[in-house]
Amino acid sequence: MSVNTNGQDYLSMAIDLATQNVHNQGGPFGAVVVSPDGQVFEGVNRVTATNDPSAHAEVVAIRTAAAALETFDLSGCVLYTSCEPCPMCLATSLWARIEKVYFAADRHDAAKAGFDDAVFYEYFEKDSNRALMPVSHFEHEKVEFLKPFQAWDALESRTDY
Repeated sequence: MSVNTNGQDYLSMAIDLATQNVHNQGGPFGAVVVSPDGQVFEGVNRVTATNDPSAHAEVVAIRTAAAALETFDLSGCVLYTSCEPCPMCLATSLWARIEKVYFAADRHDAAKAGFDDAVFYEYFEKDSNRALMPVSHFEHEKVEFLKPFQAWDALESRTDY
């Protein structure tokens, strides 16, 4: 990419990656993470190709960027993606401290193509009954429950995040 690369160029790159991925045993999703200094890291959807339900384009691009930049903190980076990120990809972007996300197609466009994530978005809505996947606090001894956090608090060499 040239020095004059702009957001539309990166979005077009993500769309091109998604389109190519369809012909490479992957889903129709592509993403690029752009670092503050202009480095570009690509990702495509490999869910069915690798049998990894977390291998969404955005997650793959974030993993690639974090590995190459040798940091889990991608503050200042921007994510460009061919389609509106699902809740998992949004959460991953938040954990990575991505500065901003731009997307092309939206969740409704994806639904028309057979990728209907509406149930996942609804899961996080205020009045959701969580019937899709119940999550419950398991009753147990608090002493055992706190062991990992006590070990973390006592570790002077930890890396906070």
